[in-house]
Amino acid sequence: MTTTRPTFDEFLAWLEAGREQGQVHFDEHQQCWHVLGHPEASTVLSDPAVFSSDLTSLQPAQDDFALFQRGNLVRMDPPRHRTLRSLVSQAFTPRVVADLEPRIAALTTELLEQAGERFDLVDALAYPLPVIVIADLLGVPTTDRPLFRRWADVLLGQDIDPDQALLEAGERAMGAVAPVIREMNEYFLAHIRSRGRHPGDDLTSRLVRAEVDGERLAYEEIVGFVGLLLVAGHITTTATLGNAVLAFSDAPGAAAAVRADPALLPAAIEEVLRLRTPFPRLARFTTTDAAVGGVRIPAGQVVLPWLAAANRDQRVFAEPQRFDLHRRPNPHLTFGHGVHFCLGAPLARLEARVALRLIFERYRDVEVAADEPVEHRNPWTMVAVTRLPLVVRPA
Repeated sequence: MTTTRPTFDEFLAWLEAGREQGQVHFDEHQQCWHVLGHPEASTVLSDPAVFSSDLTSLQPAQDDFALFQRGNLVRMDPPRHRTLRSLVSQAFTPRVVADLEPRIAALTTELLEQAGERFDLVDALAYPLPVIVIADLLGVPTTDRPLFRRWADVLLGQDIDPDQALLEAGERAMGAVAPVIREMNEYFLAHIRSRGRHPGDDLTSRLVRAEVDGERLAYEEIVGFVGLLLVAGHITTTATLGNAVLAFSDAPGAAAAVRADPALLPAAIEEVLRLRTPFPRLARFTTTDAAVGGVRIPAGQVVLPWLAAANRDQRVFAEPQRFDLHRRPNPHLTFGHGVHFCLGAPLARLEARVALRLIFERYRDVEVAADEPVEHRNPWTMVAVTRLPLVVRPA
């Protein structure tokens, strides 16, 4: 594939063609190792000592990225990762997440009541719902939603040339997103300092007060923490709601079955997450020589576990291209695996379940508008829509 912005189907075809070279193989163009199989990807993700998440040694030094990196859990290894994750996990306990359900339902109802019978799902619901929820948790103003959306669009909007070395592409992307990282750092530092002076009951205030090994976190350590939670805390739900409507449109029988039996909705959401994996790949760096799926990978190599490919591995998922409401088990890797398993997975699942249930209850028919274009993110970086025009008919 030579295009920097393929369609979703072209992207999937590229992944499947890659399997012909092996579930684990080296890419001469991108100068990295692709891991496509489910058991192989699980092996990589479950061993942070060998497959490090800290890629800073591969990037040019840059002050804005260095500041954001200090609290960025995604790019952190144990034991520091374990310590900081234990702090933020207090905000995502089962009780805390379950208590959000009435708020999520009320917000969904309010947003849909404003939408009418023809609307863009992303503008009307899929973006504002999760960003309001996570902004409330962090104590940042929900009125800043347009700013957060612009940040996400820049961070996730970079094109990738599949014929260019990955590190070269990363350096080019750094230059494009550095101004946004700087803006995020300044925004969150100001918010954290404000909470230091005037603490509230939100997660940011708790992080300011928290102690790690007898020491308080520096404000600069909280910046990447809070920034990551804001962006990652809403973007997966935004993607999943849009992906669910598209998946149901492609599989009308599944949609009809869920309407007839709402108890099937959680299983349907898991199939959406498997078939349209929002973040298609992760990245790791080998700290020593390693063996994955019988293939030797030397130390000092970039390794890409492709979640989107692992989730369609026919050795694990029978008829992997089919939307199967009764797939048991469904061990997809969409939320990762091992120590970096997504902290916000329970919240994302709850938001999707509540919002989709109310959509099914509110409308007897939901159709993708035939006379307006659906706009997609670049699947190299994220499988999601940025615009999904719908025509609905009230129940």
